[in-house]
Order: sequence, then structure tokens, then C-alpha cells
Amino acid sequence: MGRTNPVKNPAINPVTNPVINPVTNGNMKIHLNGNNSAAWQKNGFRNKLQINSMTNGSGPPTGKRLFQGPESFEQAPMYVAVMTYLGFGLVTLFGYFRDFLRAVGLEKCHIAKERDEQKDFVSLYQDFENFYTRNLYMRVRDSWNRPICSLPGPVFDVMERVSPDYNWTFRLTGKTIHNVINMGSYNYLGFAENNADFLKTVAERTQQYGLGVCSTRQEMGNLGIHEELEELVATFLGVESSMILGMGFATNSMNIPALVGKGCLILSDELNHTSLILGARLSGATIRVFKHNNMQSLERLLRDAVCSGQPRTHRPWKKIMIMVEGIYSMEGSVVRLPDIVALKKKYKAYLYLDEAHSIGAVGPTGRGVTELFGLDPSDVDVLMGTFTKSFGAAGGYIAGKKELVDYLRCHSHSAVYSSAMSPPVTEQILRAMRCIMGQDGTKIGQTRVRQLAENTRYFRSHLQEMGFIIYGNDDSPVIPVLLYMPAKVVAFSRAMLKRKIGVVVVGFPATPITEARARFCLSAAHTKEMLDQVLFDLNEVGDELCLKFSQRKYTLRPKVPYHNNNDTDFELGR
Repeated sequence: MGRTNPVKNPAINPVTNPVINPVTNGNMKIHLNGNNSAAWQKNGFRNKLQINSMTNGSGPPTGKRLFQGPESFEQAPMYVAVMTYLGFGLVTLFGYFRDFLRAVGLEKCHIAKERDEQKDFVSLYQDFENFYTRNLYMRVRDSWNRPICSLPGPVFDVMERVSPDYNWTFRLTGKTIHNVINMGSYNYLGFAENNADFLKTVAERTQQYGLGVCSTRQEMGNLGIHEELEELVATFLGVESSMILGMGFATNSMNIPALVGKGCLILSDELNHTSLILGARLSGATIRVFKHNNMQSLERLLRDAVCSGQPRTHRPWKKIMIMVEGIYSMEGSVVRLPDIVALKKKYKAYLYLDEAHSIGAVGPTGRGVTELFGLDPSDVDVLMGTFTKSFGAAGGYIAGKKELVDYLRCHSHSAVYSSAMSPPVTEQILRAMRCIMGQDGTKIGQTRVRQLAENTRYFRSHLQEMGFIIYGNDDSPVIPVLLYMPAKVVAFSRAMLKRKIGVVVVGFPATPITEARARFCLSAAHTKEMLDQVLFDLNEVGDELCLKFSQRKYTLRPKVPYHNNNDTDFELGR
């Protein structure tokens, strides 16, 4: 049986929070045949809204507390796990057999190996470490790293490639697969666009400042638009101050070592992103891991840390920092922030919140999980986020109290040594954030936030009704569809591309060995016709490959209508 995390008093709304009840049977039929002829636009939104001023465009709104939707992590039947282990066992067995053929010279080995004249040297390549890459990944490598040749908007173009040697090398054919529906990019609000009207200010900034600054901000690279963006980010989040950085990954990995060190304790969620893990390891602090979103596990570690102190000496920890994410990008789950804030206050710990996937994507006005739960942003000691997803740009930010930000400006390696953010990238973030806040004089930004929430609910509810096992929270635009078996992962990716749908598939070691999946990322730029086409093809592929493992059956009660909140439409690329 699966497990569901219930919530108290969820807001029941047939559009934003549909009530989904299990029934004895429920089969979904999507009346859509062949390729939909809807007008789709590769360059993002084509706005038809009248210019209207927003009445509230400055900091996050205050009001009654909001509640997150339910989360589901249904377990697959036992036979699925058995077949998954059997599949990995078979490919491993054949991998050893092929290694034997290579050793006796009957099969050519294309992977890097030691030269004969260096046989007495310390080995640079460990043979067994490459076993998985050599024998498993190479056979299915065509499902990843596919080259695209257009804007990665709601649809894109994919360059066709073939391999003459079972994916060891690829050759481009010169052909292009046009109008592939993009279900994998983190383009949550559709700001990855090339509309000339929207990008006019970005072009002007490029002409004014150029593409690069060629200096750190502490030296000659501090521009007025950098400080302008930092003030806007602080206002958007409702905090005292913020600091922007040119790389999202380094925002975590290079700032955490400046906050904690030897004698400090980091309590990290077991599913935290690699950038958080790397930053924690570089800091030299002691790291302890708690079970994902499990408050009993976290409190047990907190209680032990406070009561026992450091190992051997039992001295109190200098700092105890809890590190979590807003939305976990591989699970689609949302952090249980109110519970974590309560524990943080109870045990006098610090809280580091990574909102890379949640800022802009959740909350009534796109201000992340603090707004989703109706919490005061000051309850979070360190707010981190990136501009690479909802804002269609690059880089990241650290926000919080002014003392924190001023300290990091002097002690963070990424602030002191990295090049300043590119001017056109800075302007793109300013443009997108002002649009979300309504400071551009339109309601386009808020309309996109609402449309993303609508698309998320619509897509999730229909996937459940079809019988797929999906993970995550109802509010999360990241929707993992469980595929489990390694052969089905590859077959699914290839079958969807044949139907002109681009998907991201993920398997071991990026996921647990029995939980390979396809990860769908919804966007406000997706139209109902696009989503219906994807659902139609998913229904067919799910039947062909036997991917509908759910033992629950769902129906929508009441039926979830689809509202095109954004008054935008799409057309084929100009």
C-alpha cells in the first residue's frame, strides 16, 4: 500500500484544489487523435492582455494561513520490484560477459583505458568504476544529451542523430524534428522566450553594458543594475537584504562553507540537491542526515544534538543548521516548512531554505513556500534561490537579515572571487521579477503564476486517473512518473520522442535502483491543447509498455475544469 501525508482543513476548490477520491474503477479517455493542430508558438507567450496596473506590487502579501495540498508516494506492487531487480541482474550478467569478450579481443572497447606504457603507473581509470557506464549507460545513451536547435520554450526543435556503434559515438543527420513539446525544462513561468517586445529592455542593457563585466563586484564589476536587482529581490521576498551571484550551483556550494565550519552541525534532508551536499562537505562541519520530510527523524537528531553535544568532548555545537529545499526536484515533494520552523525555534537552530524550484512557481503570487504556507519570511534564517528556472535566466541569490548578507559579501568565495553577473542576464531577471510583481503595469506575471498552478493540477489529476504512479505534492509543477524497470525507461523515452514529446528520464544511480522515473516539468506556457496531446500519447505509451502500476483508481469529483487564465495563445514559430 502507498502512503499519503494528509493535511488539515485543505482549501477545497474544484480548480485549485480538486477533491480526488478513490473508486473501484475509473478509466480516462482523452478525445484527441493524432497530432493536434493547435497553434503553438516556440518563442513563448504572445500576449493579448490589456495593460493594467497592479494595485499591490511590493513585498509579499500578508493574510490568512494557506495550506499545501496532499502528497502521495504510492508503492508499486511487489512483482514490479522483483522484475526491476531481475532486469538489473540480467544487464549486469551480460555486462560481465561482454567484459570477458573485450578481454580476449572479441569485442572492441571504446571507453578510456590505461596505455600499455603506463601499466606500472598508479591507475587513473578504475575498471570497475566504469562498469555501469561501459555496459549499461552506453547502450541507452541516446535517451540523454539530445541536441536542440531552437529556443527551449513550450515547444522546441531537436537535431536528429544516429549511432553506428551502439551509442559510443553519434552522427548528426542534418534533419530536424520540429515542434517537439517540451516537458522537461524548468521554464515554469514561460520567461524563457524570445518575444522582441518583452526583451526590448534586455537588448538595451546589452548595448549599454555589453555581455560581460570581466571583474568581480569587489573590484570593477559592481554595476548599478546589480544593486537594483538586489533591492528588488529583497522587496519581492519581504526580507531586509539580498545578494545576487552569477551561478546557482555555487550559490549553495560556496556560501554554506562561509556560514558553518568545524564545530558546527548540519542536519540535511536525505534528498537534498548535490550543491547543498557539496557545500556541507566543503564546510568541514559535521553532517547528519534525516529522513525525507520526516519530522520525527529531524527532532530526534535535534534532541540528541542539544543533549549530547559534540562527539567525545560533549561541548555544545557552535551552530546547528537545518538544510532543506522548498520543492525537491526529483520527488516533486514540498518541504513541511511550518513543522520545521517550529522545531527550529524549539531547539534554537538555524534554517537554510533552498527555493531553487519553488520561488516563482508556488504561492498565490509566486513568492515560494513561505507564501504557500503563509509564514513570515523572517522565520527562515537563510533564503536561497536561483534565477535559472522561473525567471528564465541564470544565477542565484542569498537573502535574509542585513547582517547576514553583509557578512557573506566579505566571506563568501563566490562573492569575492567569481565574476559579476552578466548585464543582460541581470536585466532579464529584473524584467521577469517586475512582471511577477506587477511593476511593469500589467497582470501578465500573476496570470502566469495562476496558469502554472492550473496546469499542474490539471496534468496531475489526469495522470492519476489514467493509473500511473506519480510522486509529489499537488502544488508542485515537478511531476515524477514512476517507470521502475531499466528497459522501460529507455523504451518510454524513445516512444515519446517518436510522438514529438521531449521528456527527461532518470534512473540509477540518480534515483534508488527500484525507482527509475520520467520527470515532467509543467510550464505556464503550456496550453490545454499541448497538455491534452501529451496525456493522449502518455495513455497510449502507458498501455503499450504496461506502465500503469497504480493499484488505486481515481476519479475527479467534482470534475476539474480547465481555465485558460492567461488569455494568451500560441502560434507556430515565426
